[in-house]
Amino acid sequence: MEIRTGLDWRKVIITVVMFAGSVLFLLPFIWMLVTSFKVESEVFAYPIQWLPKKWNAIENYKEVWFGDYPFTLYYWNSIKVALITTALSCLVSAMAAYGFSKIKFRSSNFLFMIVLVTYMIPGQAILIPQFILYRNIGLFDSHFGLILLGSFSVLGTFMLRQFFMGLHQEFIESAKIDGAGHPRIFWSIALPLVKPAVATYAILRFIWTWNDYQNPLIFVRSDKLLTLPIAIQKFTSMSGEFYSLIMAAAVSAILPLIIIFILGQKSVIEGIALGGVKG
Repeated sequence: MEIRTGLDWRKVIITVVMFAGSVLFLLPFIWMLVTSFKVESEVFAYPIQWLPKKWNAIENYKEVWFGDYPFTLYYWNSIKVALITTALSCLVSAMAAYGFSKIKFRSSNFLFMIVLVTYMIPGQAILIPQFILYRNIGLFDSHFGLILLGSFSVLGTFMLRQFFMGLHQEFIESAKIDGAGHPRIFWSIALPLVKPAVATYAILRFIWTWNDYQNPLIFVRSDKLLTLPIAIQKFTSMSGEFYSLIMAAAVSAILPLIIIFILGQKSVIEGIALGGVKG
């Protein structure tokens, strides 16, 4: 049996290249973080000062969080809208995906194709009808309206349907023999088996909702109801000459996304692995 000794230079070269590429991609984020700690006079100093000579982090973040545009309020608005939207979207998408994949009824494939066709319609094309409808039914300028907009996802339904289709049909048939109906099968058997896929979609849905700029811009008018993307735009307009404050606001905005990704990356990997296993 041949035993290899020494370094595998191919792997070493690939590792070095990947490391250099990751550092290159991280440099803008590092600069943003460091800039949020600086006084304004050092922001555009040349050559770049990666470590501030004078730290101004407390004053910068204090102005962002408790100034004229208090991020405490906008953070709460974004967290509330993103969490509730994510929970409802996961529930609705999982139920629809289970129905289309495991409940056989006439025209089920035709109805699913209609659902997929709606995904091809650009969101901008239905903004005016949505706006008129929301004003008429009293959902305009409310968080409930924003939550409702993001609670139904064709992509989520399609994505989870593929995972439900990978489940062994024997699980469903055995549960039916034991007297379980579809609600019990969904909650007790099917949903736990695709939990990594649901977690993956939940992370994506949270990120999309957290970063959503268009819907809050169109459907929210009150300053007290603004979410973080709109608040940052207004904060930037007000503090356009103070890049240290803008970078502090940007760091504050992306911090929850970094935390969500770090905590959920294991579920994303498990979801990808589950997608490669067919029942």
